Amino acid sequence: MSLRRFYAEPAAFLPTPGEVTLSEEESRHLRDVLRLRAGDEARVFDGEGHEFACVVVDAGGWKDAARLEVRGRAEPPSPESPLRLTLAVALLKGEKFDLVVQKAVELGVGFIKPLVTKRADVRLHDERDAAKRVTRWRRLALEAAKQSGRARVPAVETPQTFEAFVNADPGTNALRVMFAERAGAGLDGLPRGESPPLNVAALVGPEGGWEDDEIELARAHGWHVVTLGGRTLRAETAAITVCALLQNLFGDLK
Repeated sequence: MSLRRFYAEPAAFLPTPGEVTLSEEESRHLRDVLRLRAGDEARVFDGEGHEFACVVVDAGGWKDAARLEVRGRAEPPSPESPLRLTLAVALLKGEKFDLVVQKAVELGVGFIKPLVTKRADVRLHDERDAAKRVTRWRRLALEAAKQSGRARVPAVETPQTFEAFVNADPGTNALRVMFAERAGAGLDGLPRGESPPLNVAALVGPEGGWEDDEIELARAHGWHVVTLGGRTLRAETAAITVCALLQNLFGDLK
């Protein structure tokens, strides 16, 4: 029997000690899709890396949420990568960015940062437009985390400008890599040091590529510019490939 896993935000564990209450959507999935009933076993994770073995107390009803008894901590089906990987990607049209979010989460990314660049495929109309997109991406990130066995749901941030991102403090011992279609060295030229970096930020541009001044601005702020081979990749392909390559070099995808 496959493992039945559900998500509940950390606050859902607090009202009643030893119990967790699922959201309306998760309750409906438990009750109407998987047809679990009182006494059935399930797992619940909180999106922050914690997973719990539970037993259904009440599957709920039309207006009532499902309640589960928490029996104790459990190991998530998939461990988290030791690599703290941030993926910053220029805004892409429609399902292209959706695909990047889904596959990046499956590949163990920790943070996803949408960027507004000069050649970005998408222009946000206003804050409401941005919020609507982010809500969708966060839902996709949750679904991908559940599917891939992760107990941590990667953070998908509100879109920011390219300039703001490359100027930001990278944190302690961070390796920052900008992937560009030109003017870069090979991936094997990245500094390794005595031990692999645990904090890596990867920057991937739009379909139209980077402007020269964007590449130079990143380089001036300490970013390593890398070019992958001689073939031209679609932006969504590049973003997914970058996650896999960096997890292979510094993470757990061996």
